[in-house]
Amino acid sequence: MPRVPSAFILAAGLVLSAGLIAFTWRGNHRLAQTLDVSGSARQEITADLAVLRFSLRGESETGEAAYRDLRRQGPAIEAFLRSHGVAPESVRVDPVTIEPIQEWTPQGQMTGRTLRYNYRQRYELRSTDVPRVAALALDLAGLVEQGVRIEPEAPEYHFTRLAEVKGTVQAEAARDAMERARSIAEASGARLGAIRRARMGVLQITPKHSTMIADYGVNDLTSIDKEITATAHASFALE
Repeated sequence: MPRVPSAFILAAGLVLSAGLIAFTWRGNHRLAQTLDVSGSARQEITADLAVLRFSLRGESETGEAAYRDLRRQGPAIEAFLRSHGVAPESVRVDPVTIEPIQEWTPQGQMTGRTLRYNYRQRYELRSTDVPRVAALALDLAGLVEQGVRIEPEAPEYHFTRLAEVKGTVQAEAARDAMERARSIAEASGARLGAIRRARMGVLQITPKHSTMIADYGVNDLTSIDKEITATAHASFALE
């Protein structure tokens, strides 16, 4: 039997090894190709719960007089609430707080003398009748004309059905990400493969037509008409 030259065997082995390496590299190269995309979806929502808080303040040089000053303002508040269709018993009233105002010397030391007393009582109204509360909030400051020492806070407008729309808007964001990935893959002559990673972004609840955004999310309480925005980030294999 003729002997095969060792040089020929070595050359054939090198060719075969190179072919296997090239085949493996091409396969790994295809597997390494990914496409990262982001998708988003937006839905308009309307606040369904309004929260309004305000405080009454009684002030005088003695505690007894300050308390009487606070109490005399109660009927004006009750009449105001009734005029806006709100029963006073539907408003939560917190206990009275007392703040003595102390006298200080020019050197920043207390003299031990009380100049006057401030008595405060905080009210909170929660209602699903959002337009009614919005109108009430606009008129509340006008009570000062009746001698009422009122300290109103900005109303809060909440959307309580977030769980109902969260899944829908997030699913739409995921579909948007997939459609974007498919369009990019087709435009580049590739075919979209399996999804490799997916992550949902934080929800952004903002005033309508607002462009505000935050890494930790936004939960707007200042507006009645809002928008909820969801984002989805995904990585797809390219074939």
